[in-house]
Amino acid sequence: MSNALEKVKEEFLLVIPPTLYFFVSLHIVALIRSLMLKGHGIEPTSVMSIAVAALILGKAVLIADMLPMINRFPHRPLVFNVAWKTFIYVIVAGIIHYLERLYDAAREAGGVAAGNAQLLHEMVWPHFWAIQVLLFWLVVTYCAFHELARVVGHERVKRIFFGPMSPPAAAAS
Repeated sequence: MSNALEKVKEEFLLVIPPTLYFFVSLHIVALIRSLMLKGHGIEPTSVMSIAVAALILGKAVLIADMLPMINRFPHRPLVFNVAWKTFIYVIVAGIIHYLERLYDAAREAGGVAAGNAQLLHEMVWPHFWAIQVLLFWLVVTYCAFHELARVVGHERVKRIFFGPMSPPAAAAS
């Protein structure tokens, strides 16, 4: 049982950084979307739905990182893996973004097909693409830092950003 508990703890600790990043990022997206739609009578996204989306994206990143195809360029400059991962994550984020809108439209229209037709007709496409551009930039930033941490080492990145986590071994001697 302790092995299973250790695995759950390990998974939990791994999911925290991407989940926090996407939690903050999705709140920024929701704020921008809310400001763009102010006066249109569309309700802003709730904190709970953002938290759920952040958890889903955080876990999706961990699952994607386990796939052999995700690290296609391990021995090339980081920009290759960053671009590849960004491409995959942006596609997934775009699908999730569209499905979020489709869910609301399907509830209103009384079905998925009717909701999709309504969504395609009523969606403000410049707003949709503006959010996609923002999501693209947030994902590029995440992928760049994630790849840099993978190569440099997570502990070293923590020390660089937050200062020494513990006294260096050489100084203790």
